[in-house]
Amino acid sequence: MASATATYGQKESSDQNFDYMFKILIIGNSSVGKTSFLFRYADDSFTPAFVSTVGIDFKVKTIYRNDKRIKLQIWDTAGQERYRTITTAYYRGAMGFILMYDITNEESFNAVQDWSTQIKTYSWDNAQVLLVGNKCDMEDERVVAGERGRQLSEHLGFQFFEASAKDNINVKQTFERLVDIIWAKQGPQLTEQPAPPHQDCAC
Repeated sequence: MASATATYGQKESSDQNFDYMFKILIIGNSSVGKTSFLFRYADDSFTPAFVSTVGIDFKVKTIYRNDKRIKLQIWDTAGQERYRTITTAYYRGAMGFILMYDITNEESFNAVQDWSTQIKTYSWDNAQVLLVGNKCDMEDERVVAGERGRQLSEHLGFQFFEASAKDNINVKQTFERLVDIIWAKQGPQLTEQPAPPHQDCAC
């Protein structure tokens, strides 16, 4: 397993394939669809079988913004409590978070506040967060109204999407919006300030 790095969008002179790297974490309760969401975005694939993530894993995708190549290092975290001390160690250096719940699972929605607290506790102050209600294709099984998600996101100061990894609804839009927010908040610093030193996650 590769170690997490606090890149803060740093330039890598040794790798000419990208200009900046953004570290993004997908967090939330187990079974809300984090892995499926990542695979839909990175590989445009979907597997209906549920396999619980063990610890943490990541995929890489390169996109373009403002004539710059941005490599997204997207981390898929395990939602189970027993992995919490492992996954929170990776919060350091993350520039963005996708905080996910399942619209068919009230418990996952109720846990959003706790996940938000963890972000504030373990990540750096300027990390950007999007709240995502996943599985919006399962309307017949919905227990969390979209308006509740929107109100919670406003309360927490996050932007909000409902999405479906299965039907590929708002998956790309979620990631692109998060990248745009990071760039808007950090763009001047990324181009004007020297990059911080490379750090390995002390896990």
